[in-house]
Amino acid sequence: MASSGSPVNKVLIIVENLPVPFDRRVWSEATALRRAGYEVSVICPKGRDAETAYEVIDGVHIYRHPLPHEGHGALGYLVEYSAALFWEFVLSLKVLRERGFDVIHACNPPDLIFLVGGFYKYLFGKKFVFDHHDINPELYEAKFGRRDWGWRLMLLVEKLTFKVADISLATNGSYRQIAIERGGMAPERVHIVRSGPNLSRIKEPPADPAWRRGRRFLVGYVGVIGQQEGLDLLLDAVSHVVSRRGRTDVQFVVVGGGPALAEIEAACAAAGLSEYVTFTGRVPDETLFSALSSADVCVNPDRPNAMNDKSTMNKIMEYMALGKPIVQFDLTEGRFSAEGASLYAQNTVPADFGDKILELLDDPERRARMGAVGRARVRDTLAWQYEEPKLLAAYARLLQPEAGAAPVRLDEAGREVT
Repeated sequence: MASSGSPVNKVLIIVENLPVPFDRRVWSEATALRRAGYEVSVICPKGRDAETAYEVIDGVHIYRHPLPHEGHGALGYLVEYSAALFWEFVLSLKVLRERGFDVIHACNPPDLIFLVGGFYKYLFGKKFVFDHHDINPELYEAKFGRRDWGWRLMLLVEKLTFKVADISLATNGSYRQIAIERGGMAPERVHIVRSGPNLSRIKEPPADPAWRRGRRFLVGYVGVIGQQEGLDLLLDAVSHVVSRRGRTDVQFVVVGGGPALAEIEAACAAAGLSEYVTFTGRVPDETLFSALSSADVCVNPDRPNAMNDKSTMNKIMEYMALGKPIVQFDLTEGRFSAEGASLYAQNTVPADFGDKILELLDDPERRARMGAVGRARVRDTLAWQYEEPKLLAAYARLLQPEAGAAPVRLDEAGREVT
């Protein structure tokens, strides 16, 4: 770690799937390192409200590059990832010349950034940190429903990424086990740093009745609108609530953008549910928190699969930070995060999901109790303020191995004991 009287360590973070500062985990990490005395540069794609090629925000130097639209199919992904890799190499040379770096901190997906990290590690002695955001073999299977050559390729590049990495940052205990068992990393080189919400970012504006569209209740969702997020299952649950249960007093709001947004909106219209579901697209934080603060219940319809079962979802923690009771399918890491703040519907059964929503809407006292449980769990255990020291300890281990690191305690299922 950088400290008074010692050389300042310089970190280059590379992220491809979201621009900074809109990638919340990456921004929390970048600003935490900056506050600890590191010099931090970030390479990321351009995006809406993040078009400037270079700027400095809160002392973090951000270098942005153009990127094609998100890939679909083998050719689309090849174009997207090739363009990203090209710009990451070009901009890394620019950062090396202008600012220098001692560490490359790579955030997946994709798992190709190890090519940049390996280049600098083996030729120039730089350190390489793998920040494991997504388990890509499981993500591939969730998107395409098969284990073919593409899935095997995902396993290979994941293995190579872990091989190159000096340390790995896992977002939960499930990811840590993958790094050790599938990635072959020594346990002491894998550090759990959860994506806890930064409470300084969470805003709680007064409820805005406009979101309800004249209806009594509001159910909120926030997140990426993609194939594996289960928005089709949510629409089926909405249909159950409105058509089969006859509840026309419930409005739903879906906050976020993504590659499947147009498809989901079209499916909503085809089902005759448009008047009951508001789609906002990607919006500023002010609008996002206005919608969530106005909601009576928040939902996470992530489709049950190996990817979602092992992944920690940011939306769950944000719902909890706002004191909102949750309905989700019964997934391992979702249950670990929410505990008693959520009801757990039978997996892939939209009718049960819809019934669980109505169960909460019709019991305001239970909603209040569950919301309080979630808020306390985030503020006392899961917020970013508790993860930041773990990030800095991992960097201390990376740069000063003789300092050692506190062991991680796991339960019988391999999850971190907090």
